[in-house]
Amino acid sequence: MKPKEVIEKWVKLFNEGNSEQIADLYHPDAINHQVANEPIEGKNAIQKMFASEFNSADMTCIPENIFEDGEWAILEWKDPLGLRGCGFFHVTDGKIKFQRGYWDKLSFLRSHNLPLPTE
Repeated sequence: MKPKEVIEKWVKLFNEGNSEQIADLYHPDAINHQVANEPIEGKNAIQKMFASEFNSADMTCIPENIFEDGEWAILEWKDPLGLRGCGFFHVTDGKIKFQRGYWDKLSFLRSHNLPLPTE
C-alpha cells in the first residue's frame, strides 16, 4: 500500500477504536512519538497505547488533508470538539515505521474531562 492508503486505513481503524488492527499497520520495531508524550517503541507497545487511549476517551479523527511525498504521508486532522492536529507518517513496505504527531494535550484532556498533569 502507498503511504496515503495506509493513512486512510489508519483513520478508519482509529475511528473504530480498533487497537489490534491499527497496530497491524505498524512495523514490529516502529516508533510512535506524539510530541506531548514520550515515544512509544514497538508494535506491541503501540497497540497497548491505543487500547488504553481508546478506553479513556471517545476520539474521532476527521481528516482535513492527507499529503503524500515518497515514503511520507502527512495527515492534518480535526475532531468534533474542535481540537486540531497533524501527524507525519514514514511508511515503508506498506507499514508505518515512524509516526510523529502534534496536538494540544491540555485542550484534549480538558475536552474529555480527563485529569490534568500534575508536573
